[in-house]
Amino acid sequence: AGVAVDTVYAAVGAKPVLTRLLMETAISGTDQAVPPEERDYVQQIRAASTASEKIGIYATAVTEVNSRLAPLHLVLRDAAAQTPELGGLWTEIATRRAQNMRLFAQDLAVTGELRPGLDVDEVADVVWSLNSAEYYSLLVRERGWPPARLAAWLADTWCRLFLAPPAT
Repeated sequence: AGVAVDTVYAAVGAKPVLTRLLMETAISGTDQAVPPEERDYVQQIRAASTASEKIGIYATAVTEVNSRLAPLHLVLRDAAAQTPELGGLWTEIATRRAQNMRLFAQDLAVTGELRPGLDVDEVADVVWSLNSAEYYSLLVRERGWPPARLAAWLADTWCRLFLAPPAT
């Protein structure tokens, strides 16, 4: 852009501040960070009445978010290992992400549709692993899956893993 790095840092902030801004805007898909509870898909999930609806909304949303976020997330992960100030940001984002997965799992549990024996922590951990930037990158970027295929596969997989079979 023809701008000195120091000028960018002076206008926006140091690497962690700039990286956080990039990550937050990639998550929101806008030029501003949007708090999780105000994101459209979070409100849609909370309004949905069944676990399968919630899962479908989330699978589509996380795939769309990862189309923007995954490359940045992977760069931050790798940079965090080398740069202490980015390591703190990585830890903060990883912790927040895990907390958000727990909220999603609790929202599923409230429907009463989870398979017997599953607890919220297990559901959160599985969702956390399968909605990662790494997983997205492996299937979409490396294996060539269209994002819509990944979203449908995630929704189907999570429904099969988490939801009790319908009563016959």
